[in-house]
Amino acid sequence: MKTITLNNGVEMPQLGFGVYQIPNEETAEAVYQAIKVGYRLIDTASIYGNEKETGEGIKRAIDEKLVTREALFVTSKLFILQTPEEKAADTIEQSLNLMGLEYLDLYLIHQPYGDVYGAWRALVAAQKAGKVRAIGISNFKSSKMIEFVGLTEVKPQINQIEVNPWNQRIEDEVWHQKYGVQVEAWAPFAEGRHDLFTNEVLSEIGKKYGKSVGQVVLRWLMQRGIVALAKSVRPERMAENFDIFDFELSKEDIETITGLDMKESAFFDHDAPQQVEWFMNRMLETEK
Repeated sequence: MKTITLNNGVEMPQLGFGVYQIPNEETAEAVYQAIKVGYRLIDTASIYGNEKETGEGIKRAIDEKLVTREALFVTSKLFILQTPEEKAADTIEQSLNLMGLEYLDLYLIHQPYGDVYGAWRALVAAQKAGKVRAIGISNFKSSKMIEFVGLTEVKPQINQIEVNPWNQRIEDEVWHQKYGVQVEAWAPFAEGRHDLFTNEVLSEIGKKYGKSVGQVVLRWLMQRGIVALAKSVRPERMAENFDIFDFELSKEDIETITGLDMKESAFFDHDAPQQVEWFMNRMLETEK
């Protein structure tokens, strides 16, 4: 497994397994199977509601000696209501307790809303205390990332953002490289939107290497130096997504994929008023 070295010297696997939208009753088994396949980066979040089950899958894999805790890179995130400094500190402790872990490898501010600076102080304190090895942000646009770098004591190690063939974030990648913040991609397959898995361009590239569209997309991200999260509850698909280290896309293939860029989210714009309203309403629903 190829690793990426973050700006604080911590190494993380470049390909990971995400548990977003996996039902609670399936999460522990999915995490266990992912580790069995070879994944070492596991990504969850407090708002997903499956941290406990994620921890159960990790514990089973460790107990069966499939992996050591030190070989894993476990990520979680805090949501909007949890951003005030004291709540953020409590949420980190809750994540550790739910997952049954002594430390987390990465903790992120999940959304660019709320008291993100208070939350950041809590993350920095947790990192200094050894509870978290790396800290970062998620869904922050480059302009907000630059502001964050300039106004905080510790530079974020990661910004987890949407990156896929329809929203390639090439300019954002340049800004992140300039400031030394690693890009991590969520939704690399855009959840299949715009018929990604049957796209003729990606399918033809895949045929050249005997690979699937999903494998082409993940390989494309690997060659860009972006950390990517893949998700599946099927072990055979997990294995397929993991089998991307035995080929390399040509420069021409990369240029062809670049031509697919729509330069817009396949989901939503975090700055759109209706989307901010949706998040605020969800925050209030979560509080009830």
